[in-house]
Amino acid sequence: MKNSLSLVLLFLTLFSFSQTKILSWNIENFGKSKSESELNFITSTLLEYDIVAIQEVVAGYGGAKAVAKLAVLLNEKGTNWDYVISDPTSSSSYKTERYAFIWKKSKVKLKGKPWLEKKYGLEIDREPYFATFESGKKTFTLANFHAITKNRQPETEIKYFKFLPAEYPSLNLIFMGDFNCPQSHTVFNPLKKMGYAPVLQNQKTSLKQKCKDNICVASEFDNMFFKSNTVNYINSGVVSFYKKFNSLQEARKISDHIPIWFEFSLN
Repeated sequence: MKNSLSLVLLFLTLFSFSQTKILSWNIENFGKSKSESELNFITSTLLEYDIVAIQEVVAGYGGAKAVAKLAVLLNEKGTNWDYVISDPTSSSSYKTERYAFIWKKSKVKLKGKPWLEKKYGLEIDREPYFATFESGKKTFTLANFHAITKNRQPETEIKYFKFLPAEYPSLNLIFMGDFNCPQSHTVFNPLKKMGYAPVLQNQKTSLKQKCKDNICVASEFDNMFFKSNTVNYINSGVVSFYKKFNSLQEARKISDHIPIWFEFSLN
């Protein structure tokens, strides 16, 4: 009986370890403009996730400092977190920014060195930032991305994503971030034909300037795409953090996007 109980506990531990919960968030202008209270609010929003991918980290020193401060605040909550920050992206100095990953060291391990994808650096303003993680002795690679704005036609960048699985055939890729484009757009069809599926459908993720008829979100911009034969979908959703504020104007001091999340295991 004792041996059986030990086996059950071992199985539950291994199963729990192999489940991963990731969050992606375009935190608008994430840098020195964020106050201590705003950083504390962001910290409380991130606590239950295993990996956090951030877009729109300010390219200068203030952005890197804000990410480091966020990691300190997370560590103060009793769990050991680590982080990496990308170099500035290669677009014009006006639009360049950084990406960041923050993760719980007890849940996943970073494998190798993350990198900005330079293959299509001329075609993509803010080239995606890749990082490979290990969970339960299996690996997956997150491609963190922030597309150009809707009026600049982000599909002209996203169309190059269909080439990335062939560029990295040994990697289990999960594309994530702010695409400034809904998953229903035909530009995603090549990825879908390869077996990639969006975690969200018909889910708006950008904040309006003002709520109208109790509707506060505007566009389907943020999403994740995973390979359905290598990644087992468990659950996904959004964090409607703006509901904790008295007005959208207050909420938008945190960001003009809401976070999205995806819980999965690896096949």
